[in-house]
Amino acid sequence: MNPTPDPTRRLTPVVRLAPAKINLTLAVIGRRPDGFHDLHSVFAPLELADRLSVAIDQTGRQDRLHIDGEVVPGPLADNLVLRGIAAGRAAVRGDWPGGPGPTPALAARLEKRLPVGAGLGGGSSDGAAALLGALEAWGADLDDEARRRAAASVGSDVSFFLTGGVALVEGRGERVTPLTGLRGSPGVLLVTPPVHISTPEVYAAFIATRADGDGNVRSSSMHLAQELGKNLSAADLVARAGVLASANDLLPAAMLVAPGLLGVRRALMRTLGRPVGLSGSGPTLWTLYPSQSEAEAAAAVVRAAVEGGSIPDLGGPPAIAATTISNVQPGRTP
Repeated sequence: MNPTPDPTRRLTPVVRLAPAKINLTLAVIGRRPDGFHDLHSVFAPLELADRLSVAIDQTGRQDRLHIDGEVVPGPLADNLVLRGIAAGRAAVRGDWPGGPGPTPALAARLEKRLPVGAGLGGGSSDGAAALLGALEAWGADLDDEARRRAAASVGSDVSFFLTGGVALVEGRGERVTPLTGLRGSPGVLLVTPPVHISTPEVYAAFIATRADGDGNVRSSSMHLAQELGKNLSAADLVARAGVLASANDLLPAAMLVAPGLLGVRRALMRTLGRPVGLSGSGPTLWTLYPSQSEAEAAAAVVRAAVEGGSIPDLGGPPAIAATTISNVQPGRTP
């Protein structure tokens, strides 16, 4: 029998993609005793992704992170990449091929391709990729339940990004049920205006205006989860976009917190002639298409509209991207 390879002698870094997500639905069920809210939300991962590499740091005693691209606000020590690595280390507890003893420090590099604070789950996805990447770098293994516990300790939505594919997300994000009935890969157009929207402020506005949520949003979310749990084609999902674009309890609150977002959404609907939804608490707006090529054509139309001045300027041009809904497994490499 060959001995277990020593992970500290690995010559190449572990590389993982950290995909974005959109909320196809988002129903706020009620407030929890811990101050968070219970959700019923259908999450869809996208092909658009950050890229994370991690390698054992032979000389360091502390995990390090370098970020290329848009700077993530806040102290570096609070970044979910470092928190994901720390959660993996705590879960392993010295049980790895190089142990017994603590796992070695890691050097991580994050290529930030997703807009920051956009409602696309980029930070949570980075945290999940870091957790999975760290385990591979150390040659460590955790059972599914231990991975879920570690992910939940990093952040509310991190557990979703361990699942792969479309899923129903409940509770504060820790309960994830895969929905494997989607056939095909619908195209998605993403438009992210350059405005900061505070999620706590959005929830405060939600509580002040419609604290019990909208029964129609809840029904739409439950119905979509049932359909995606059985059999639904990409064309059928796109056909439901008119209902889904309004199936977000945080949509009215986000428009109150960032009033300019309403004008952008209306302008996009006029320009594209299609329903436009909001991902999470925003500010990213999404539109569904039968294919990526059609989403790319729509992106060109929106760029021309921005240049022509028919899309409101909220302090600069929006980030515009065309991608697809992904059903691949988590922890994928580029």
